[in-house]
Amino acid sequence: MNRLLMLMSLCALLWCTSCAKKEEEKEEEIKYLVTSPLKRDTTITNDYVSQIRSIQHIEIRALEKGFLQKIFVDEGQFVKKGQLMFQILPIQYQAELLKAQAEANYVDVEFKNTKLLADSNIVSKNELALARAKLDKAKAEVSVAQIHLGFTEVRAPFDGIMDHFQVRLGSLINEGDLLTTLSDNSKMWVYFNVPEAEYLNYKTHAQEENMQHVNLMMANQKVFNYPGVVQTIEADFNNETGNISFRATFPNPNGLLRHGETGNIQMTLPMKNALIIPQKATFEVLEKKYVFVVDKNNVIKSREITIAAEMPHIFVVRTGLNKDDKILLEGLRQVKENEKIQYTYMKPESVISNLSLYAE
Repeated sequence: MNRLLMLMSLCALLWCTSCAKKEEEKEEEIKYLVTSPLKRDTTITNDYVSQIRSIQHIEIRALEKGFLQKIFVDEGQFVKKGQLMFQILPIQYQAELLKAQAEANYVDVEFKNTKLLADSNIVSKNELALARAKLDKAKAEVSVAQIHLGFTEVRAPFDGIMDHFQVRLGSLINEGDLLTTLSDNSKMWVYFNVPEAEYLNYKTHAQEENMQHVNLMMANQKVFNYPGVVQTIEADFNNETGNISFRATFPNPNGLLRHGETGNIQMTLPMKNALIIPQKATFEVLEKKYVFVVDKNNVIKSREITIAAEMPHIFVVRTGLNKDDKILLEGLRQVKENEKIQYTYMKPESVISNLSLYAE
């Protein structure tokens, strides 16, 4: 009986040893997928936080002091150029105009009498000139009174949309008080900041017509129906941020965009001879990106890379790799630094074609 037990134990031991050897051999036979960066021309789309502004946005202020007598418009209303918006009580200025006109009429009679006397050589030419000067002064005072009276009517300087009222009917208004604001939203100016490197890329290809067109991603994550055109770049870079401000003009025929909105500008730029790698071939340590590079002895070593652009599922590499390097594609968490591996090489074209890319 004891011999039988010993024999069974020995068999079990041999079986376990055999399994362990098979597992070790199986582990040794693991092959990892390896590929290389793909070098090709492509396009990248960069997003920039933007501020949307009306092509004209001004403050409507009172030009005269008085009580607000009438309001002819409403908040949010579209008004036409020259349309009457506010009326400040005009009684004082009407009286001043009547006084100035009466004075002008009196001086005009004096001038005519003096002219008759001067024509008869009864008075000197100097007296006639003095009478003419008084008449000119009186007429100028009438013009000034008319202007002041006109200032009691506040009219729209251009077609636009009114903002909310800053005053109410019957309010006592001083000269210069803010009444409302007016926005011309027929076109919109969208401002966004571009880093220096991307500015240089843009200027390199700015001669190409499609490089000047941009799209606007609105706050609801929908693309605005009409593309914009980059028309203005500021003169100086911001030394603190390293950015320069761009301005794109967008048509706004339906009035969807309003002054003060935010969004993201999407600007597409070409990249010549870009090095493209799958995002899944990278890992991150302390906010820096790395890949595992396989050397000629099949030993893997981590290498830091810098990213020029990011697209769905891929990175465009700025520095750290060249097109002949072999990089680990899968199993990054299963290997260690300086470990020797067995691998299967997969052509980068095949790798890229199996990703959801929009590279050209």
